[in-house]
Parts: sequence; C-alpha cells; structure tokens
Amino acid sequence: MELSFGLKTPPVHTTYDEILRVWQEADTVPAIEHAWLWDHFVPLFGDPAGPILEGWTLLAALAARTERLGLGLMVSANMARPPAVLGKMAATVDAISGGRLVFGIGVGGTALDRPHQDLVLREYHGYGLPLVSPDEGIARLAETCSLVRRMWTGEPFSGEAVCVPARQLPILIGGWGRRTLRVVAEHADIWNVPGPPHNAITYLAERSRILDEHCAAMGRDPREITRSTQVIVSYDDPAATRAVLHELTGIGFSHLVLNLAAPYPQGVARWLAEEIVEPVLLGQGAQVRQ
Repeated sequence: MELSFGLKTPPVHTTYDEILRVWQEADTVPAIEHAWLWDHFVPLFGDPAGPILEGWTLLAALAARTERLGLGLMVSANMARPPAVLGKMAATVDAISGGRLVFGIGVGGTALDRPHQDLVLREYHGYGLPLVSPDEGIARLAETCSLVRRMWTGEPFSGEAVCVPARQLPILIGGWGRRTLRVVAEHADIWNVPGPPHNAITYLAERSRILDEHCAAMGRDPREITRSTQVIVSYDDPAATRAVLHELTGIGFSHLVLNLAAPYPQGVARWLAEEIVEPVLLGQGAQVRQ
C-alpha cells in the first residue's frame, strides 16, 4: 500500500496571504503531495462573524500560484452550485493548475443534519441555498457525479452546455453513511472520511467494510477506491499525530490529509514533513520522497 500525504488549510479565521504562504512552502516539500481547502460560507468554529474565504475562487488563486501539489476541496457541497456550473468550474481550475485537480464532492448540509443543525440552517438559509432531505441529497450527489463525467468528455451536455477544455478528473467523495457509501462505490476514485477524534478507528474500519460490500454487490474491485482520511495535527504533540496515522494505515487508509489549525507556524510544511510524514513513512518501511 503506497502512502500519500497532504495538508488541509480551512480558509477560516485566517487570510489568503497566510494560506498562500503555507501552500507555496508545501509546493517545495516533496513529502507533501497534495493540499486541500473546505467549502463553507460561514465559520464552523470560533467567532461566527469571523473571516472566511470562498473555496472554489480561493482554490483557483492557489492553483495559479503553485506548480506541483495536487489540490482540491475536501469537499465541495453539492447543493451549493448547479451540477453543470460546478463541472465547468472544476474544469477551469484544473486547466489553471495544469491538470492537478482532484474533484472533491459531498452531499453537503441537509434538513436533518446533526449535531450542527443551527450552523447548517444559518449557512444555507443565509446564502439562499436549497436545504433538501438526506434522501434527496444522496440522489443529487449521484446525479452530479454522473453529469460531470459526461461534461468532461467535451460533448454537448444538457442541450447547450459544453465543457472544453476538460479531462476526466479523479473524483473524491466525502461521507460515511451507508447510502452515501453506495454512491462512493459507484462513482469515486477516492473515498474520504474524517478520522479521529471525529470518528474512532473501529468505526472507520467498519465503514470501510461496508464500502467493500457495496463494491462486491455491483461487481467493482474495492481496491480501485483509495481510502482517504483527515487528521487534526497537534503542533504540541506530533508523536500523538504519528500514532493515529499508524493506526489508520493499519486499517487500509493510505491517502492521509493533515488538517492544520490557524495561525500557521512559520515553516509548518517542512515541520510536517520532518516531524510527521517522514517518520510515518520510515515506520512503514516506505521510501521518503526527496
């Protein structure tokens, strides 16, 4: 199992310049292969009136200012944009990046979200976004994955929409519900789920088994889907972060995203490589990228 490591910089309670600093530094650190933003319009923590940047426009700016890193949103909220518009946006960011985009997508907020219902209502109602039932949200997610795949062929879509230039982007789907995992089995190249402390190791292993069952039911090799997770980095205790990563690799997760809290220390990307990524790779008997 080949491991890959990335970082995530939620664009909340920080600035574009600070995120750009971290991404450009990471772009020079071979051990860090990809970088991610999130897709929210209101802060999910801290001051609810604090600064927050929109994900896709920020991603385009960062794509233009980096050269090597794979990049994407972890994950784009499906109901926030019409599918054809989202597919066109993704193709544009991919062109800006020179072919480095991974298309991250998830259901987003629904009318029955727990435990963050107040935040979901404030975000979706505040920005005039449709808040649908979980059933409809999952159906719409599957529909979007099918539609953007068609768009990226370059053939006319829905009568008038054409998406050129385009290529078949890798699709990362975020989520862990049983019905969402069926959509993952059908459409995803990468499956992402939050790791500890949000989800326990035993729970992640059980969700992974459910994904395997969905793949078997539809005749897909589950090894075609890369298992991805996010881990909140402890600046004070990197050994604790390393221990969690070792547990995650032990249950088959290989696409590992290190979630950074602002303010970002100077040299944080190189620190991640030296204190977390390289020791984990060496502990797995893997080669450290130079």
